[in-house]
Amino acid sequence: MNKIIKYKYWWVGLVALFVTIIYLCKFLRYRVDLTAEKRFSISNSTKTLLENIDSMVTIKLFLTGDLPADYRKLSNAAQDLLSEFRDISNNLVKVTVETPGAGLPDSSKMQLYDSLERIGVPFDRNEDVSAANNKTTNQIIIPAALVYYKNHMPFVVDLRSSRKVFKNFNVLNDVPQEDKEATLNAAEALLEFKFTNAIDKLTRSFVPTVAYAVGNGEPIDHTVTDLGESLRNDYRLGVFNLKASYPNPQQIDALLIVKPSQPFTDEDKLKIDQYVMHGGKIIWFVDKLYAELDSLMRSQADFVAFDRNLNLDDILFKYGVRINGDLVQDLNCSKIPIVIGQNPDGSPRMQRIPWPYYPFLSSPNNNPISKNLDRVLPIFPSSIDTVKAPGIQKTILLTSDTNSRTLSSPAMVSIKSIGDIDFQTFNKSYIPVAVLLEGKFTSLFANRLTKQVQDSVARALGKPFAPVADNDTKQIVVSDADIVTNEISSTAGPLPMGQLPLENYRFANREFFLNSVDYMVSTSGIFELRNKDLTLRLLDKKKVEDQKNTWQLINIVLPVIIIILFGLVYQWNRKRKFSL
Repeated sequence: MNKIIKYKYWWVGLVALFVTIIYLCKFLRYRVDLTAEKRFSISNSTKTLLENIDSMVTIKLFLTGDLPADYRKLSNAAQDLLSEFRDISNNLVKVTVETPGAGLPDSSKMQLYDSLERIGVPFDRNEDVSAANNKTTNQIIIPAALVYYKNHMPFVVDLRSSRKVFKNFNVLNDVPQEDKEATLNAAEALLEFKFTNAIDKLTRSFVPTVAYAVGNGEPIDHTVTDLGESLRNDYRLGVFNLKASYPNPQQIDALLIVKPSQPFTDEDKLKIDQYVMHGGKIIWFVDKLYAELDSLMRSQADFVAFDRNLNLDDILFKYGVRINGDLVQDLNCSKIPIVIGQNPDGSPRMQRIPWPYYPFLSSPNNNPISKNLDRVLPIFPSSIDTVKAPGIQKTILLTSDTNSRTLSSPAMVSIKSIGDIDFQTFNKSYIPVAVLLEGKFTSLFANRLTKQVQDSVARALGKPFAPVADNDTKQIVVSDADIVTNEISSTAGPLPMGQLPLENYRFANREFFLNSVDYMVSTSGIFELRNKDLTLRLLDKKKVEDQKNTWQLINIVLPVIIIILFGLVYQWNRKRKFSL
């Protein structure tokens, strides 16, 4: 009898053990990431940041509600990641998921949406067509989060990827179609970087200084409005007159040289050179040739792209690159509007035509500056060659596509020539337009200055003349300055970087620019998180549709049948053992 009682109540001990394990799991968290790309692993730099938070960080996630499947997957991934952030930070990261304006009247909700849009919160409009009743449903989706810390302005996190993935297409005849699943998958890969970067920018005690160099005809008008606004949010931004003094790398963390139009003197180059030798970092956006679309549109005629004679060839060559006197063209390019006639009311009739002088640029490698970026749009870019520079590592950041060519200066630019393109001449691939240089640079003026001039430089710098860089440093050279300038609309004013008038699409120029600056000045290691990649393992949609009923039976009905059979076998076996 005791034996039967012992056998009958063995499950009580098992239930008690199970409850104890569940209770202990509240205090112990551990998981093993078995994915090849470490999809669910948090990096050490993120852990270090979260463990050192000294005050509450609140994150409001807006991507919620009745979402399409792709957005719902992105929302779940964001919530899972932020849950990890909360645990690592010892509950100093507070996460709320909410729908802005829920329960408010439509007028109040629109006002709230306007205020959110003004601080940079993105809005997507999703259009869903039901195959069953052929009904179209429009839905506003907010793929964003706001990060709050102390009394700082909230940091907007755009959960979308800045890289749009397109299906394979013929650049001559096809209109590119976005692969939305692949694009949202790229967004999921960047979630850790985006949230970690937001928390780092809000909690950091040191804010880097970025200086915009003037003195050689650099623009200071509304064409650099977006550049200034983009930097002002995250850095100390200043203007530095190169004609007035030497830039000090202890005060200026990165120097921007954007679209100079006047020649650099030897004194100008000496100031730049010694800034680099003492650890300064420079981002060059240089138009070697004069080529402006405004000139073409105003005259509706041809013009010749000619050398600006900026006198920068020798210093850039010494550092490891040469900007060539040519124009890059590619068949995979943007379009520009031209007048092709008149409408019946007398107004001009416009048509958008492919313009090979605006080639789409992308990354040829996995450098974190340009990886996971959408296409970057240049305007009349030139090609760049890398040249021998001992101790300098060169990384190509942006190139043209696979149907490219170059036109040597003096190059004739004509709208009429578009109809007479010889496609056979577009036989080059991946022409470099942006290059990263890293290492210990050698001075252009080494062994060239007299002792008297060196002493004069030392007095101006407060440091001795340096023929070789003190330590490793970085430079980025881009052969098109219009990547970081903005167009100006007669109705809307300054447009964002990478957006053309009469076009509703914004390319990733701003993201490339901010990534470049961040790479120059960042010391936290967080930037390496942009290298994270997720392998997209998609189902065959045709097979899913054809075998839908079969897999529903396997996944829903079959488990129920197995459980019933197990119960019947268990009861039969029990009766067989204990029946009298």
